[in-house]
Amino acid sequence: MEYTVLGWPADGPTLRLDHERFSYAGKFVMSNTGKAVARERDGTESSARSDGLVAAVAFNEDRTDAATAWLRYVTVRADRRGEGVGARLAAFAAERLHDRGYERVRIAVNNPFAFHALSKAGFGYTGERTGIAELVLERPGDRSTAAYQAGLDEFRDRDLSAAETSFLSAKAGEAPPELVASPR
Repeated sequence: MEYTVLGWPADGPTLRLDHERFSYAGKFVMSNTGKAVARERDGTESSARSDGLVAAVAFNEDRTDAATAWLRYVTVRADRRGEGVGARLAAFAAERLHDRGYERVRIAVNNPFAFHALSKAGFGYTGERTGIAELVLERPGDRSTAAYQAGLDEFRDRDLSAAETSFLSAKAGEAPPELVASPR
């Protein structure tokens, strides 16, 4: 897997994704965010699969805090979800943003699966929300069991799918997941 930054927000990068394979596909056409991607480069992917594109993340600087960057959207191709590619891409993007001088990288998540994946990428729950549905995670952040469970508890109080309810039951009392190896 190859991880790369396509461009920073000032560069105005755009990315066309297949809306049937990628969630939030329309958000990546916008040029006001930076983009990073994960691609397969072993020759097994055909051009019908966007030249091996497996995942993408969009990011930008916080409007009020120049020391903070935000990951805005993370998407993984439908047939590759659950393999950890999104978590590794989020860790990669956060490290590139830290390399550019940002002290903090934040993301807002709206479901327990994304919360868990971002925990693997080194993000910790801040105890904050954006709006009513999204929990704010930060890197570096508090990756304690208490913080992880507090975030999961926020989701337990919602109207959830059977898969989400089962997932949360399985994670009750557990420590945060192990960190994924970040690609360099």
